[in-house]
Amino acid sequence: MTAPSVDLFSGGGDTGRLMAELDWARTPLGPVTGWPQSLRVAVRMVLSSRYPMLLLWGDSYSQLYNDAYSQLIGDKHPAALGDDVRVTLAEGWDVLAPLIQQATTTGVASWVPALRLLLERAGYREEAYFSVSHAPARDDDGRTVGVLTVCSEVTEQVVGERRLRLLRDLSVLGDGRTVDVHATGARLVDAIAGHPLDVPFAAIYLRDGDLLRRIACTGGDQGYAGALPNTVELADPGPLAYGWGLPDAAQGRPTQVSDVADRLPLPGGPWGDPVHTALALPLPSGDGDQPLGVLVAGVSPSRGLDEAYRSFDQLLAQQISVALRNAQEYEQERRRVEALAELDRVKTDFFANVSHEFRTPLTLILGPLADALTDATAPLAPVQRERLETSWRNATRLLTLVNSLLTFSSLEAGRARSDARVVDLAALTAELAGVFRAAVERAGLTLEVSCPPLPRPVTLDPVNWERIVTNLLSNALKYTFIGRIRVALTADDEEVRLTVADTGIGIADTDLPKLFERFHRVRGARSRSHEGTGIGLALVYELARLEGGEVRVASRVGVGSTFTVALPWSAVHRTAVSGPAVDGRGDAARAAVQEAMGWLTEPGGGLTEPDPASGPATDELAGARILVADDNTDMRAYLSRLLTGQGWQVRAVTDGQQALDEVHREPPDLVLTDVMMPVLDGFDLVRRLRADPATRALPVLVLSARAGGQASVEGLSLGADDYLVKPFAAAELIARIRAAIRRARLHPAGDAPPAVDAAAVPTRPGPVTTVAPTPAVKPPLIATAGLANPTHSSRPAVTDAPVVAEPRTDRKGLGDILDVGWTYPSAPTSAAAMRRDVRLTLGDLGVDADVLEDLLLAASEAMNNAVEHAQRPSRPEVRVRVQVGGALIRISVRDFGTWRDRRPAMDRGRGALLMNAYGDVRLVSSAEGTTVTIERQLADPA
Repeated sequence: MTAPSVDLFSGGGDTGRLMAELDWARTPLGPVTGWPQSLRVAVRMVLSSRYPMLLLWGDSYSQLYNDAYSQLIGDKHPAALGDDVRVTLAEGWDVLAPLIQQATTTGVASWVPALRLLLERAGYREEAYFSVSHAPARDDDGRTVGVLTVCSEVTEQVVGERRLRLLRDLSVLGDGRTVDVHATGARLVDAIAGHPLDVPFAAIYLRDGDLLRRIACTGGDQGYAGALPNTVELADPGPLAYGWGLPDAAQGRPTQVSDVADRLPLPGGPWGDPVHTALALPLPSGDGDQPLGVLVAGVSPSRGLDEAYRSFDQLLAQQISVALRNAQEYEQERRRVEALAELDRVKTDFFANVSHEFRTPLTLILGPLADALTDATAPLAPVQRERLETSWRNATRLLTLVNSLLTFSSLEAGRARSDARVVDLAALTAELAGVFRAAVERAGLTLEVSCPPLPRPVTLDPVNWERIVTNLLSNALKYTFIGRIRVALTADDEEVRLTVADTGIGIADTDLPKLFERFHRVRGARSRSHEGTGIGLALVYELARLEGGEVRVASRVGVGSTFTVALPWSAVHRTAVSGPAVDGRGDAARAAVQEAMGWLTEPGGGLTEPDPASGPATDELAGARILVADDNTDMRAYLSRLLTGQGWQVRAVTDGQQALDEVHREPPDLVLTDVMMPVLDGFDLVRRLRADPATRALPVLVLSARAGGQASVEGLSLGADDYLVKPFAAAELIARIRAAIRRARLHPAGDAPPAVDAAAVPTRPGPVTTVAPTPAVKPPLIATAGLANPTHSSRPAVTDAPVVAEPRTDRKGLGDILDVGWTYPSAPTSAAAMRRDVRLTLGDLGVDADVLEDLLLAASEAMNNAVEHAQRPSRPEVRVRVQVGGALIRISVRDFGTWRDRRPAMDRGRGALLMNAYGDVRLVSSAEGTTVTIERQLADPA
């Protein structure tokens, strides 16, 4: 080749050197020396560019290109140099030909941003995309004799954007908010079906224990479904499952399946080539222990399974997993909501049924009571009248509660209706507010009522309106201590408004959103009474809605609250129902006022002296001082009558704070307290009494309507001597009070065992000399504990059963500081006696207060178990031993019966749990009995 020919291709890189070495005389272009100047200029321009460029010249479309273009055609280079492009790119010529012919015939350039071409440059029929421009190439005479093509490959961008769209579609469509997991799977495969170029087919399997279940599939019109197993037993998968890589993927190992064409003749890619490869990928789970399931995804035959493709399939599996997990969580939440709704419906039906059933016995209680109280032919004695009036008031209150529950359950069940009547709303509201005037003024408050006549008639249910006004006024009176309560009825062109404003304690902003929720009560709020169901404001809210209105509230702590019931005129312009009105108008208001009067009856800490003729003739407890704390007026009066009848002095207060003040002013022999009280509740009262050394040994008996083991555990763990659940038998209450007072007098606070320094105890080769509590009487120590006879279920009498304190020795030397024991009757009330003895014994040894309370709670459970489990005991007694030595405390509880399982009715489900939680527990059972040993370090390790 001549030098000018070499100069033409110089600077063209590897492709330029190959072009210089090519024998162009054997091509349609002929020798380089005969090339026209226009061709030479075009070749120099192509070779000097780093952008992929292809020059097609002559009728045979001979190819001349640069290094950048040679990389685009892959294995077709260098054979394509000088050859006909229609041969080189035969597989894509149907796409290229129109563009090239347009440039040559019209002389106008074209540009396609993402031209899809079929290329066979890497050993398979590849889907490729190019941004390409075709421009006419002219000879020296200006005639179009070729085409200059400038192009760049955009395959990665096009395919990447397409895959991102699929992942986005899965994230949008697979949010889990469908009926169930299967429906979510169907939505996912529908989204995948829209992208067959990247996922020719797919199948989703979910793990169900040791099974894989196919929940959805797509591709090939799903005709391939029979080639994939519906279920796979992971314990024995079988060859079909192994062939698809399902067992390995279910264990978290991605698997490539290379013989898909043999298993499933399925076309794929833009040109319908057979699919040869698939991936079985684990669907990651939230906990990471095992995959959620498996995704089987086909690989396009027109794209190589490179790292980018594998990463896309991994992202696909992760997106599907997230969607399925969301669906599972949503389905679980939906089921939980449905279960709660069903439970709520059952509870509502139960309230309705029970409320209905209560009405019959209440009628038979209230009727005879009213007859007896109004019978002029057989007048009652004053004492009997007082008792029956108490019964009638509380039966009426119970009826009011039943009516409220029945109304509320009807509202929740959607069965409530409005018995709308045309009413003078202003007069009705003023009348209802007037019913409360005496109670409000008795509380030292001012009642302001402003109810001018309304401009239009109003149609609503007067009974529902009465309940709304009554609940709002009752609530205002309960939480207002100074100032006023204002009731106003106003109207404008839009609505009628009832406003009940007070100057009470106010409501915190955090409680306002929950104020109208059923059973919600503001914790720690100061009130005249702690009694109530927590449905009053919820009932107001629901009744207002039933009448077509709404309730609004504005409140500031320490300033007061304003409740507004707004009724649009459109809601109160209804057609009134026909027929007689429902009886009972005014009953709710009168019952609420009667209850409020009970809140306003202040005992003033007055002392009730016993009747000289009351009580046993010879009673060493005569004149005992009892302090009663209860916020219910009738309960205080009843307890006062009952206890003064035993010859005891009774002082009654309304809350725990008043009780605490009375204790410090004049210490009683026993405190009898309710739990749920305003200002300071019963549990806080016990806690403060036990924290004060002056009142630590004061007997406290807790009365409460809160039944159940948890409530009693809480009270006893705080240091209460006994816990009695309402309703209770009068004889049992008196027996427990007598036992508590007698134990307190037997072991006064100053008679607790002295503290002994462990370092001062000498080393003894022989038996241990124990230090026992100094008894109130000389040995044998007989402590008369007033315990009810357990053989009489009705407990008509109180017996004095002995509690014997027994000095002990211990061969292991544990009792270096203290070793003492007691023997108690096998009776339910013995646990209270044991707690008091152990508390007094350990109280002055410097034992950590938390450790002491834990031990008392665990020992109480052991004592209760001994009483309940001992079957046919050889001795009807329980022995308790306390040993202290070094840094260890041991309490042993022994009974003398054979072991028996608790009856379900007796099992509170917490005995063993509590004992093990508060100490190291060992249990030894034999034919002679069972011994429970509880050990704990002297100091709390915390």
